[in-house]
Amino acid sequence: MRTGLRLWLVGVLLYATAFLYASSVVAAELLVEIGGSTRKVTTEELLARPDAATIEVPDDISFHRTMSYRAVPLRALLAIDGLPADQELQITGTDGFATNLPSNLVFADGGKGAVPWLAIEEPDKPWPPTAEGVAIGPFYLVWLNPAASGVMSEQWPYKVDSIRAVSVRTLKWPQLLVGDDEPADSPARTGQLVFATQCMACHRLGGAGDATMGPDLNLPSNPTEYLQPWALKALIRNPASLRAWPDMKMHGFEPSVMKDSDIDAVVAYLSYMAAHRH
Repeated sequence: MRTGLRLWLVGVLLYATAFLYASSVVAAELLVEIGGSTRKVTTEELLARPDAATIEVPDDISFHRTMSYRAVPLRALLAIDGLPADQELQITGTDGFATNLPSNLVFADGGKGAVPWLAIEEPDKPWPPTAEGVAIGPFYLVWLNPAASGVMSEQWPYKVDSIRAVSVRTLKWPQLLVGDDEPADSPARTGQLVFATQCMACHRLGGAGDATMGPDLNLPSNPTEYLQPWALKALIRNPASLRAWPDMKMHGFEPSVMKDSDIDAVVAYLSYMAAHRH
């Protein structure tokens, strides 16, 4: 009798958990703020759009294999043809991730560039967790033909909760710029560009930026001030090679995603910013 009751209770709990999960997916909302207008769209509304389609994404950046999604074209969802020169598209996640995409990447001309799609987690077909055990729903920005525009790994945001037009980072926070007195071929200049794309999605720098997932990398101290260069490079390449703990958030960057020269440039930029802290 007790065994039967236990099994019944387990069944009830499993059903309730599945119901609550499905309900949370259906109830998910996405905030879109573009061109002075603000609207919220739900999972249900997005899946019901006439332009919703099933797409195949080869070598998906989060799963490292071909994935199939129900998705809507991002450009159609935004309902604009581009952004003003002083704006870029910011996509945020519920985990504090914030990636900024330049207008010319989102709205590539001529049909030859990468094409962005917003993948939508279907209530009856939840996505699997990543190899790191991360649940990435309910919305995920994916790309078709990403190599055509040089889309980088941190430009595939997941757990998306908002999409908005914002001021270009370097206009809003000019302190992020390497000074005019730095040589044109300075590694710090290359590092500024790599850092903006690959690091500022999770980190702020001297108070500049919108991400809240990781710590500020120039306040109160810069990692170049307390880590030897080899250790900092190892941390960027593979954080777990130095220290790992159950809830660590930072993932590594494989050579196919960030070359050694890119990491060297990021370290050069961080060192420059430590010396020019405001």
